[in-house]
Amino acid sequence: MSKAIGMIEFKSIPAGITAADLMVKTADVDIVEAQTVCPGKYIAIITGTLSAVKAAVEAASTAYEHELIGNFVLGNPHESLFAAMYGASSVEHVDALGILETFDVASLIEAADAAAKTAIVDVIELRLAKGMCGKSFMLITGEVSAVEASIQKAKVIAGQKGMYLDSSVIAHPDDKIIHKII
Repeated sequence: MSKAIGMIEFKSIPAGITAADLMVKTADVDIVEAQTVCPGKYIAIITGTLSAVKAAVEAASTAYEHELIGNFVLGNPHESLFAAMYGASSVEHVDALGILETFDVASLIEAADAAAKTAIVDVIELRLAKGMCGKSFMLITGEVSAVEASIQKAKVIAGQKGMYLDSSVIAHPDDKIIHKII
């Protein structure tokens, strides 16, 4: 069985905490993250087998549908996502820098997974709604053409739910900016 990641995002903290509790009671999943994010939303990210994650996310999403902002289930998520969520990515050289911003957390993680699987890029950071009024952004690096292709794919994925906000690709960014943001 494959490893999967799933997430719920709620506009209400009580609904989010209760839904996170329901997820771990529904299936054998582990909580990676469960917390409030700006502006008073609640997210829970879980891992487990694909069938367990699907069951848990479906149960929580259905039970608290009126408070749900977004959710997803990804089978075989790209290995770089977790390090990027926690700022643990290490990058030696930045040939190109891709930046993508969304209105929510769920769309950003889905877009980052798609970007990482589109071309050979490194996901540097996933900033998930903290201190950003609920918006989220990602930073990726790689060769210019790979970053451009990955950002284009991520735009499509985030745009499918109407959550895409903005993006850009900087070819050969100056070291002064790289040292400030990475």
